[in-house]
Formats: sequence, structure tokens, C-alpha cells
Amino acid sequence: MGAAHTRHISSLAARQILLRNGRWMLRPSGKGLRCFSKIAPRWQADELQRTRNIGIIAHIDAGKTTTTERMLYYSGLTRRIGDVDEGSTVTDFLPAERARGITIQSAAITFHWPPEEVSTQGGGESPSTVPEQQRSAVSHTINLIDTPGHADFTFEVLRSLRILDGAVCILDGVAGVEAQTEQVWHQAGIYQIPRIVYINKLDREGSAFGRTVKEVASRLGGWPAVCQIPWLEGGNGRFVGVADVVNLQGLLWKEGGDGKSIKVFDLKQLETENSNLAEELKRARVALVELLSEYDEDIVEKFLEQDEDHLAVSPLDILNSIRRCLVEQGNKIIPVFAGASFRNMGVQPLLDSVVNLLPSPVESPDPEVSIGGIKGSLKQLLSGDLIVAQKETTEVKGKQKKKAALQSESQSSIEKLQSCALAFKVVNDAKRGVLVYVRVYSGSMDRNCLLYNTNLNVSERAPRLLKMYANDAVEVDSIPAGHIGVVVGLKHARTGDTLISYAGNKATPPEPLNTLQLRPIDVPPPVFFASVEPHSLAEEKKMQESLALLLREDPSLQVTVDEDSGQTLLSGMGELHLEIARDRLINDLKAKASMGRIEIGFRESVTAQSPAVTKIFDKEIAGRKGKAGCTVVVEPFDAAKAADTLGPPSEHILAIKVQDGNQIIILSPGLQVSTNNKGIAESPLLPTGIDVTTARNALYNGCMAALARGPQFTFPMHSTRVTLTLDPTEHIFGNETTSSALSAAARLATSSALRELASTSSTALMEPVMNVTISVDEDSLGAVVHDISSSRGGHIVSLDDDQGVPSSEEEATLVDPAKVYAPPDPFETSSSSSSSSLGASLPGTANRARTITAKVPLKEMVGYLKHLRSLTSGRGTFVMHIDRFDTMTAQRQKAVLAELGGYS
Repeated sequence: MGAAHTRHISSLAARQILLRNGRWMLRPSGKGLRCFSKIAPRWQADELQRTRNIGIIAHIDAGKTTTTERMLYYSGLTRRIGDVDEGSTVTDFLPAERARGITIQSAAITFHWPPEEVSTQGGGESPSTVPEQQRSAVSHTINLIDTPGHADFTFEVLRSLRILDGAVCILDGVAGVEAQTEQVWHQAGIYQIPRIVYINKLDREGSAFGRTVKEVASRLGGWPAVCQIPWLEGGNGRFVGVADVVNLQGLLWKEGGDGKSIKVFDLKQLETENSNLAEELKRARVALVELLSEYDEDIVEKFLEQDEDHLAVSPLDILNSIRRCLVEQGNKIIPVFAGASFRNMGVQPLLDSVVNLLPSPVESPDPEVSIGGIKGSLKQLLSGDLIVAQKETTEVKGKQKKKAALQSESQSSIEKLQSCALAFKVVNDAKRGVLVYVRVYSGSMDRNCLLYNTNLNVSERAPRLLKMYANDAVEVDSIPAGHIGVVVGLKHARTGDTLISYAGNKATPPEPLNTLQLRPIDVPPPVFFASVEPHSLAEEKKMQESLALLLREDPSLQVTVDEDSGQTLLSGMGELHLEIARDRLINDLKAKASMGRIEIGFRESVTAQSPAVTKIFDKEIAGRKGKAGCTVVVEPFDAAKAADTLGPPSEHILAIKVQDGNQIIILSPGLQVSTNNKGIAESPLLPTGIDVTTARNALYNGCMAALARGPQFTFPMHSTRVTLTLDPTEHIFGNETTSSALSAAARLATSSALRELASTSSTALMEPVMNVTISVDEDSLGAVVHDISSSRGGHIVSLDDDQGVPSSEEEATLVDPAKVYAPPDPFETSSSSSSSSLGASLPGTANRARTITAKVPLKEMVGYLKHLRSLTSGRGTFVMHIDRFDTMTAQRQKAVLAELGGYS
């Protein structure tokens, strides 16, 4: 059974837990058995309270991997501290990561904090049974995910975030809150993940803790709860430690050491040895209690019990108050901590805060699930209410079952549901094969159980289960709810699939459990592509297998085949994304293939409405005659205005879908739809064996196939509305009409309508326009703005300096940075720390960071990083994501087509 968590275990890698007759057995390596009388359910519940599933999120180069390495070292999992520059880190284990010094793949690793051998006499007790202790006094299991910071790998961050219960957001104390930080912060907010902030690199010249705290308020839209302040030598010298606002202590690290030796000063000692720091610590404690009092009534009572003395409120009461504020959804409290991970300072208190403040799987918000198209929470599913609601909506009128009978059925189904898990990551390991990382949400996933994939509707066994330690693993017998583990040997599971196991090892669970979905991800459209060619025909099969494995690992990659040239095209989110995919394909997966230069994925759109085009498909398909018809009208589509336009009568609509920027409307007047006793929509006018859903899907797939290739420039269609009409009297030909024939008819009619418009030059080329955020120094601002607006055809949206820039108008109204407590920075003056007149004379502000927000065509951003570095003396950075596809001007279209070749 997963990670055992009792005082008797000092190293998970050396021990295994087995369940025998309802009793937990501990088997140390090479020794006899020792038996405990704790019953499994109680043991599991207590262990789950002592589990933290956390992620490290931040902008690139903020120190995520460096901080993670220190966490592993202090927890006792590693015996030396890995270095990103040396390529010796535990979590960055891919060759491409070590070569570039960046995180590409999120890595999962499990460790204990505090280390079990040094945890207090509370031993294996649950924190709830020792209320006078901080949670960090008892050893906890931490499942940590180290995520990428580069904008090209935003999707990698997103798929990791959704299985977490808490996150640590790391900020660079010099650069402050950067563009990518805002993006990942917003993504974590979508999944309602409680977050704490760790301001790193305070040892560097120009670092400003106070300024960064203000930016947390203005840019991240929350009230910073300053839990630590920096301890600077002499008040304005080098960073030597932190002052703990919660415990009213000073923590001093030895310079040049490994960080394990910490000298602790209480408030009285600080008043004697460093009176200025002690006074600032008192001010910080007052500000913290006052801030918490605005959001938590319990802390107000504790404050009044202590005769309104801010310093007398106990540290445990403050920690519990912060924890309540964090776990409550919608609260705007952001705990802030300080440190310098590279100098081995501040990481142990950060780990204590992870244990003390971030929620366990039991306390985290219920994940959203959908079953049979009905959305709800996991708790509603496990109680049976969601299945009852789903069945009530699908029962045929006049045949509804009583609610009590439905509840009895649903409860019976739920009782047989053994486990429900989300496959959030698929990795190909050279030694172990394909590893599927899963987060188990309910029940327990056991070794050799039969897993049903609700996305692919296939079943496969889980022959081996592992608990991962970055690139190392320990085999376990099961993965309980709330934990993260790895399944080895699955042949079909992909990133984002929902996996369930059912009592009796049934291959297919009963309806509607076979439609269960956990937190699906919407994959953004890729904007870069490159051709991939095998070295010989004999290598093509190996290349296709390797590409299929890449797609299982990363759904943000896409593979298509160009119909004219027969080339295989690999599409991705950015230049670096495709470059890494190429390295993985050739170096890791050993495919003998070569990749062409990276190109941009343009789109094609229509500029006028086509006449109604009717086509009858009449051919043999696989030896069977197929005949079907369809009428199509194609016209421009604007998603922003679509809601304002009056559509066709609702009784004629079979489906309205928006996919890849196009809208498909399927109409069938007079089809006479009814629902049978199994809840399936049928029509007497459709041939035998084809129900309404099958016909609709066939028409939709045929239309999408036609839209994948434009009539004039061969790029995929965008901003196009297709209205398909299926008239049963004209387009259905008895049993000759099959689903394949309907799909072929829809494709034929859609392609013909598009060619009609192309013949009258009523199509245009569209290009991706990127939302670009550039961070530069004040001195380089003018040169970069001029380059974007004149040389690259971009449009400057805003110019803001790094202070007081809200991420949205709503957040700006909620948080006023002027009311936020932040300790003064060494170079700050009483008049104004942000005054531009002082900028040249104050250290650290001679080159204030400025942020440029612009919209620029993607074509002009290819290779932009090198150019930006030359304009800014190597200091500029940028992140970008797709904003929209825009129609090109005639002049620009002509230039692009000439460059592509083959068009005039």
C-alpha cells in the first residue's frame, strides 16, 4: 500500500506495506515482519490528513528547480544538492533539460517533511490529535510537482495544476512579478488552488522584497500576508536570514554552509542584538493580525482574549487563521515568505509553511466531474445524487422510475466503483516503458486491476504500480485516494484520460458510469508546424509509432498529413516546443527521421456567403453501395457577434458546435425525432441501424474533414460558418444510406461550397496574432517600442512600469497597493521609492523594469528572442500566447504567399 507514514518508517525506498486480514503489516528490507493493530480505513484517513500534493509554479528562471533541489536535500531524500548549471538536478533529468538548464517536463517526486527521524514525539499521530502543536511538528508526505516556466510549456503546467491541492509560487526578488507568473497564477485560480508566495533571490544585488510584495498586491490581485521579512546585515547589507512574523523569531544562516545549521533568536534577543529588525518585526506582526482580522472572525476573538495585544496572539492561532483564509475559496489572502534558495536560506521554513498552511486532499475543493453530460462535484457522484439527476433527465416520459428506485440503483453502482483516477501525464521511460502518472480521487487503485478508460472506451490491466522519486521508483501494491502514483504497462491511456475500476473486474462499467469525466482540458490550437520525414520507407513505421507516443505524452502536439505532398506535419505551441519535440523524437525515441524548418500555421477564411450547394454521394464503399445527400451553405463567422444573430428555428436543429474557430450548424427539418426506452434519439425516416446521434456525428465529421483544408491556399479554415441541411425526403435513400455515405456527402458538399467561393476570390488568408508581454529596462524601452511598432507591424497596447500594474480592472478595485504592509527596501526613501527623479541615483532602480504589452503577427516574432537580447544588452525577456487569427491585408497576403512560394 502506498507511502506508509508512521514513526517506524525511516526510508520509504527500503520498506513495503502489505494488507493482511485487515491489518497493516510493515516489512523492513531483509528483516522480519512487524504488525500494527490499526485498521486500514482509519490509517488511511489519518495518512491522508498528513499528505500534501503541491506544485512549484513561476516564471522561467525564478528558481523553481533550485528550490526543489534544496527541499529534497533537507528532507533527506538526496545526499547532495543538485545544480541547474551543472545539469545534476534530480527533477530535471531529461538530457534536453540538463543541456538547456530549464524545466521542460513537469517531474513528480515524493518526500517527507519534516524528516521522520527528526519529527517530534508526536510520531505517527494525526495533527488533529495534537492541537497544541503546529502541523509541521509531525512528519508529512509531500508529493511535489516541479513545473516548467517557459511560455511554450504552459499546457504542461495546466495539466499538472489540475491534480494539485496547493501551490508554491516563486518570485524573483529582483524582477518581481513577471508576465508568465501572472499567467500561471491565473491558471491556478481557475482550479481554485490555494497558493503561497516565496520571494527568492534576495541575496542578489537590486533585490527588493518590499517592492515585490506591493507587486503581489497589484498584479496578482490579493492582499499579501507578510509572514517573513528579510534580515539584512546592518539593515541594508547582504541577506543573512529571515525574521519570522508568525513565531516572532529571527533565523540566521551561516554564510557558505549547506543551510542545515540555523541559529534561532527570540524577540528579546533580537531587541538586544538588532533593535531595528525587532521593531520592523513587531510592525509586521501588527499588520498581519490586522489583515487576518478583516477576513477571519476567530482571530478577532483570540486578539480580544489577549487584551488586544498583537504580539500576544499565539503562533498556532495565526497559522490556523491563515490556513482558514487560504482554504476558503474566493479569499484574497496571499501568505508571503522570503529566502535565497541558491544560498541555501529560507527553504526549511518554506517547507514548514507548506505543511502548516496548504490543504490536504481531504480539505481541498471537490473536483468537477461530468457524467452523461450532467456536471457536478465528485461528492455528488459518490453520494449517488449525480447519477439520479442524470437518469431523471434521460428517462422517457411516462416511464420514469420513482426517485427511491433511482437512488437505490445509483447507490448500488457507486458501491461497486472501486477507484476513480485522472491520468494527468504520460511519459516514455527508456527502462520502464510508458509511465502513466495518475491522481486517484476516490477508492484505491490496486495492482493488476482492470482499468476502464472513459475517453477511449477501452479496458486494460494495470500490471505494476509505482511511487515516483523523480527518475527513481518504488513498486507498491496500491495507490489510495488523494495520492499520486504511476501505472506501468498501459497501452492506450493518454494525458487527460479518466480511468475507473469496477468491482468484479468488469470490462465495461454500467451506464452512466462509463461516461464519467474528470476535469477535461481544452487544448489551444497549435501555431507552429514543421515537416517530419523518415530517412527511408523502412523507417516510416517506427517514426509513426514514435509520433503516436509523443502525442500520448503531449496532447498540445498535433500530427497531420498534407494531402498534396504526403508530408507528415508536426504542430506545436512554439519554436522551443517543436525543437524539444524533435529532440525527443530523434534522440530519446530513436526515430530515424529528420525535421524541416519551423513554419507558421496560417488559416483561410471566407469573405462572402456561398449559394446553397446540394451534393449526392453515390459510390461503393468497401464493396457496399452507399448513397446519401446533403445541402450546404458556407458564410463568414464572427464568434463575438454570433450570439446576437438570429439562428434557424430550434425544432430543426440537430447540432450547433464551434470547433477550431468555425461554427457547424446541422439542420434536419421534418426528421420526426423521438426517444426510445433506452434514451436513444431515433427517427422513423432514418435507415435501420442509424439513430439520430450517429447521423449527426457522420455529418459533423464529414464537414470537419472538408474544413481541414482550404480551397485556395490549403490552410485549415477559420472563422467560417457551415450550415448543413439533411432533408429526409431528398437526401435519404433507404438502406443504401449509411453513416459513411452521410459523412462523405457532407464532405463533398462542404468542399464544393468552399470551391465556389474560391473561384470568385471570396477567400482570404488569416495569420495568428500574438499577445506579447515584453520586460525590458528603462534604457531599452524606446528602441524596443520602435522595433515592435515600425519594423514588425505590431500594435502597442500599453506601456507600464512594473509597479502598480493590475492584472485586471476588477482586481485593481479589490486591492490598493498603498494600503499593503511591506517592509522598506534598503534603497527606499521616505519621499517616494518609485519616483523617477530618484531612479538614477538609487541603487537597484537605475534601470527600472518596464513592461510592454503588444499585439504582433506571429510571423514577425519567429526568432525574436535573439533580436530582443541584442536591443537590450541581453536583459530583455518576453512571453507570448495566441490572441486571435486576423485577416491579412491584400499587400501583406501577397508578400507572405510570395515567400511561401507557389502563389502569386
